[in-house]
Amino acid sequence: MQKNEKTIERKTGLGPVSPKEKKTKRLFFRDRKFRAYIGMTLSTMIVGLSFVFVKLALRNAQPIDLLAHRFTAATLVLVLLYLFRLIELPHFHRKDVLQLLGLSLFYPLLFFGLQAQGLLYTTAAEAGILSATIPVVTLLLAMTILKEKSSWVQMVGVGASVGGVIYIFLRSGVTIHTENVKGYVLILLCVLAVSCYYILGRKINKNYKAMDITGFMIIMACLVFNVTAIVFHLYSEGSLRSFVSPLRHPDFIYSVLYLGVLSSLFTSLFSNYALSVVPASRVAVFNNVSPVISVMGGIVLLGEELHLYHYIGGIFVLLGVVATNLPTKRVLPSDSSA
Repeated sequence: MQKNEKTIERKTGLGPVSPKEKKTKRLFFRDRKFRAYIGMTLSTMIVGLSFVFVKLALRNAQPIDLLAHRFTAATLVLVLLYLFRLIELPHFHRKDVLQLLGLSLFYPLLFFGLQAQGLLYTTAAEAGILSATIPVVTLLLAMTILKEKSSWVQMVGVGASVGGVIYIFLRSGVTIHTENVKGYVLILLCVLAVSCYYILGRKINKNYKAMDITGFMIIMACLVFNVTAIVFHLYSEGSLRSFVSPLRHPDFIYSVLYLGVLSSLFTSLFSNYALSVVPASRVAVFNNVSPVISVMGGIVLLGEELHLYHYIGGIFVLLGVVATNLPTKRVLPSDSSA
């Protein structure tokens, strides 16, 4: 009887764990690549659900105001972490600052700036279709600039992931309108910006702590977006009344906290850490899981309907992510000059 109880405890994981098993678990969680994939998974879920909070926030504020307030919230949390010595203050040399400025230019500055402007001229669904090309662009840049080698399985995985996202949106009744060309161009520039961030981040994150890079990026975004918003309101209205008025709405405050702390600070930290461990093309393909999470979030939180094509597209996306991150021995031969 005691033997059966021990067997049940071992299978369910509810009973005592042997010292050997404890050591195995500790080693497993210490693995940097494992932590990177956990971080990317959490980041994907946070970004996927962020659309709900963006919709709530934009009811009371303009896009530039939302960007300013969300990065202000992220910076305040960052300052608190520094004050309570939960994280160490970074020390950058002049050379470091120049590199980090270049990284911050692509993400979050250009990425969020172009995204906010692009959504003024196109729909969120159309932007989702175009954003699905991020893994493809990143894969091409990684192969060209970083000389990362990708197997045929990984390339097929990227294609399956992109195809799954596009399939969901097209079956949802989304059509591409020629009058929205300006918005398409801005979103494609947004895609290029975040792809460049993945490439540069892959190089820079090997030399610096992920938290230090994240802190630099968040503070830079806070300064740039706040200055831009303040100048915009002073020039167009002559006052900052409409800039601070959204802060009177509880829904806006909740949205800003989610978008600033979780969707900006923590996702940037997860991405920077992942880029120090995982190839850029594999980090980028996780981006395509976010639209699937968005669809599921709309069903659960907004009462939207779930159709068969959601399941089909979601399966393709997930299979694509798994295939892209499979370890393979056979790789594409690199170009060599005779």
